[in-house]
Parts: sequence; C-alpha cells; structure tokens
Amino acid sequence: MWHPPAMTRVYQYPQCGTCKKALRWLDAKGVEYSSVHIVEKPPSRATLKRLVKRSGLPIKRFFNTSGRSYREGGFSAKMKDMTLDDALDALAADGKLIKRPLIDGNGDEKFTLVGFKEAEYEAAFG
Repeated sequence: MWHPPAMTRVYQYPQCGTCKKALRWLDAKGVEYSSVHIVEKPPSRATLKRLVKRSGLPIKRFFNTSGRSYREGGFSAKMKDMTLDDALDALAADGKLIKRPLIDGNGDEKFTLVGFKEAEYEAAFG
C-alpha cells in the first residue's frame, strides 16, 4: 500500500461528523497526516489560493454552504458578485466558512480534497 508523506495536512473541526468519518477512514488506511483545527488555525489566504488552484474546483466548492457563518454572512447572495480575491479573504478570515475536511496533500503526490467522498480519498491515497 502506498503511504503519502507525513506532509499531508488535514484541516478539520473536531465536532464535525464528516471530519470524524474522514479521519477514521485515513486512520484505517494507515495514512500519516497532521491534523489542524480549522477554526483555531484556518489556512492562510496564500495556502487557500494554492489549494484552490491545485484542485481545479470552483471557489464555491470551498465554502461550507450549510454552515452558520455562510448563512449569517449572506454568502449565497454575495457569491454571485464575489471575486476570487474577495472569496479567499472571507475564507481565510473564518475557518467555519471553509468546507471540511480540507486536505492538503503536499508531498510528492500533490492534491487537494474538499469534504469527504470515499471514492476521492481512495483515488488519492490508494
């Protein structure tokens, strides 16, 4: 089984059920990773920009659209007119706005995963 380098970073929120499921999956597969509390230490704007670019996903996919910060911040209406820079600023300022878990596979096999979809994890980690 291929093991990615320990440089894989998982931004997660301990009370998040999806994060718990993803971490259990990673642990069961023997994946080495460092865990970062996404609310206490959200990824920097520069890190987010790199992850968005690497993922090839639209910036909207990085928003936790079911979260309180998203709803109370009126982001569903704001998203239509937000620039990439505006979106990155908002995400970097509030870890609860970020869809989680957010995985920065920053070793030899560089990849970004947003949320938890077992098939995507299987493809990334083997």
